[in-house]
Amino acid sequence: MHAMRVISLNVNGIRAAGRKGFYAWLRRQRADVVCLQEIKARLDQLTDRLYWPPSFHCFYYPAERPGYSGVALYTRSEPDAVIQGWGWPDIDIEGCWIEARFGSLSVVSLYLPSGSSSEQRQCIKFELMGRLTTFFARLRSDGRDYIICGDWNIAHTKADIKNWRGNQKNSGFLPEERAWLDQLFGPMGWVDGFRVVNQRDDEYTWWSNRGQAWANNVGWRIDYQVVSSGLRDRIIAARIYRDRRFSDHAPLIMDYALER
Repeated sequence: MHAMRVISLNVNGIRAAGRKGFYAWLRRQRADVVCLQEIKARLDQLTDRLYWPPSFHCFYYPAERPGYSGVALYTRSEPDAVIQGWGWPDIDIEGCWIEARFGSLSVVSLYLPSGSSSEQRQCIKFELMGRLTTFFARLRSDGRDYIICGDWNIAHTKADIKNWRGNQKNSGFLPEERAWLDQLFGPMGWVDGFRVVNQRDDEYTWWSNRGQAWANNVGWRIDYQVVSSGLRDRIIAARIYRDRRFSDHAPLIMDYALER
């Protein structure tokens, strides 16, 4: 067995996170894989060495639209393969899925688009959730182990959101979205890794920039490490890092015991 540390963070702009000290912090974390979302940068904007930390193999999958979405992976070991996108051109232009394969293990950085900006974006989100139902069912039967990290933009239960009463009609806590996670973490056989080892309330990963949400911990837990069922018993620890802020999200740090 060896311990594997996986960190996931929606950086809300990788250059902004870099200016806030994210990379200096990352050097001290002993991470094996780092999954980033909403990098909001093209490759030609990431030429500075800061964005290519020397102890990692670095993989970027930006969105086509400038200043928008995009995901990245940093891996300590060189992957056997890296897969970008789902093969759905209408969604893949948003840069939402990048997967690194190590033997029979896949580690993924996922960004599930938000529906909060407009009714049209919520419709796109629902449509993608429908496609992912089929996609995740296929993954369940392909014989691989998965750690799917990222911003899923849905708080699952009342324990995952401070102001649940006031948000039941808002994107990210709609009944249909929560029911989809009920399916994902139920009959579909996937596991909310954080909740296997950490049952505490008031554990959030995102806070609105409005008011005193951060100071008062009025947050949402919308960032997950979702694992295939075979990894459930491999989870050692899970915590949300809140000592410093690099983004409106906080890093989710999880440790796994894996066979070599």
